[in-house]
Amino acid sequence: MGQSVWKPLLVMMVLVVAINLFYSFFARQPLEGGAPISYSRFKDELDAGNISKITIKGNAINGEFRNKVSVGAGATGQGGLRDVVRFSTVKPAIEDPALMGELQQKKVEVTAVTTEASPLISGLLYILPWVLIIGIWWIAMRGMRGQGPGNVMGGFSKSGAKMYTPSDKIKVNFDDVAGMDNAKLELREIVDYLRDPKKFQRIGGKVPKGVLLVGPPGTGKTLLARAVAGEAGVSFFTISASQFIEMFVGVGAGRVRDLFATAKKAAPSIIFIDELDAVGRSRGAGLGGGHDEREQTLNQLLSEMDGFDPHDEVIVMAATNRPDVLDPALLRPGRFDRHVVVDRPDWRDREKILHVHTRNIPIDKDVDLSVIARGTPGMTGADLENLVNEAAIMAARENSATVTMTHVEQAKDKVLMGGERKMYITEQEKRITAYHEAGHTLVAKLLPGTDPVHKVTIIPRGQALGVTQQLPEDDRYHYPKHYLMNRLAVALGGRVAERVVIGDLSTGAQNDLKMVNDLAEKMVCQWGMSDKIGAMTFSRGEEHPFLGRKLAEEKTFSEQMAWLIDQEIGAVIKEAESKAEEVITDNRQKLDALVAALIQEESLDGKRIDEVLATA
Repeated sequence: MGQSVWKPLLVMMVLVVAINLFYSFFARQPLEGGAPISYSRFKDELDAGNISKITIKGNAINGEFRNKVSVGAGATGQGGLRDVVRFSTVKPAIEDPALMGELQQKKVEVTAVTTEASPLISGLLYILPWVLIIGIWWIAMRGMRGQGPGNVMGGFSKSGAKMYTPSDKIKVNFDDVAGMDNAKLELREIVDYLRDPKKFQRIGGKVPKGVLLVGPPGTGKTLLARAVAGEAGVSFFTISASQFIEMFVGVGAGRVRDLFATAKKAAPSIIFIDELDAVGRSRGAGLGGGHDEREQTLNQLLSEMDGFDPHDEVIVMAATNRPDVLDPALLRPGRFDRHVVVDRPDWRDREKILHVHTRNIPIDKDVDLSVIARGTPGMTGADLENLVNEAAIMAARENSATVTMTHVEQAKDKVLMGGERKMYITEQEKRITAYHEAGHTLVAKLLPGTDPVHKVTIIPRGQALGVTQQLPEDDRYHYPKHYLMNRLAVALGGRVAERVVIGDLSTGAQNDLKMVNDLAEKMVCQWGMSDKIGAMTFSRGEEHPFLGRKLAEEKTFSEQMAWLIDQEIGAVIKEAESKAEEVITDNRQKLDALVAALIQEESLDGKRIDEVLATA
């Protein structure tokens, strides 16, 4: 809103305030009078016929005596006496109906002065507030029609995006992003186009209008965007999608318009929208209909990305970890043309990431980052950064000059298994926990094709009383049925060991049973690993993080098939349980040896487990 529009409103507001001040402090002031006297003294002088004339204004009475009267010099009548002719007094709150009769009887000249403001002032006081309200309403409506950079209430619909110009030195570039070579290659093309568009235009190539970074949380999508900003040398606008959403419908759409209008003025430029799924979820999902704020914002975003007016030199980048919930119109060519997958790093990339995060940390010479990288499968860049930070904190706590391999291993255990808890456990509960964890460990060691056991402990960690940790030798991308069956058997090994040895079951297998049921359901319903059902897939077991296109999941199979699915899931679990029971029953001596070692040492690593099993 320009200054020329605000100036009349400010003048009117000042005028209203000034008139009120004048009316309050001047128009309502009593007339200037003489010496103050009490009302009783006034009545006495009136009865004596010593009052010649008075002026009445509200409750104030000013007048003159016929003959001089001696009154006190102070306001209360105390102090030295002086002779005065003029006086002033105030009528009490109690009415005196006989006053006017007495005044007439004593031949007193009476003058009355009104306390009301002049008609001009009264009219101004009545009209100006309405003028002010109408003026503010008119300007608000004018801003809502504009919906541009200078819209409602001085920029209420401005995007709030953070802008980086080429003069701003962003410290992150592609060299600071470890791994992700494929993603960096595709994004480098965007940077090269903005630097030298003729290189691509010579053969008719067009730069993608939108680039969508897709990957699990913590894989470095936002870091890649910051690296693009550091490499591009053009204006870079960054904003979170949640900043578009407001309580008032239309504000988000106005912010989208403002963002693109500002980016076009600064072209060539890049817009980066983080967490796109906050505003880009499928339209018509849920109860909002087509007129809620989020959907209006999404409609405006679709229009800006590929509407009537082209914007060849404005590229939109966005990041999300939920591409499956995005509206199909966002993902079509012409909007987000290119989808860059930022997946979890393999062990080679994890080693590079560890080198980046340990650049400013004193690392002992015994720390082998390749060993750490191989022992942290599935970890993202954020997980590895947290691991290095935990190791540094542990080293500082011990006043160590460097971070040693012991610190790193302790930090890895804390990240993977949770922090140690100090709590009292009875010998009976400790024995049950030992048999439970030994059951997991024994099945994992003796079944072929299972992941190696890295560590087993009966020290409470996180929310568990004991933990058995398995780490695969390398990253896995395919999971055969025999591997999954062995995994089910390992998970059920603790429960089976309790039943075989103690003759009873405990609540310690709750998380194991949940994992077993979820995995068995996916094997039967999604991966076609049931011989009776065959190569069929069903929606059971799918994850629904939000209320999607339907308020309730539609059942796409008959009751007979549902019964068969339940039977097959139960059969898979029972087969895995029988396998675990066979291993534990046939190797009872080794199980007891593991339990004895656990009770004595509380934690066993992979090497120590092999020693115990070899001597049993």
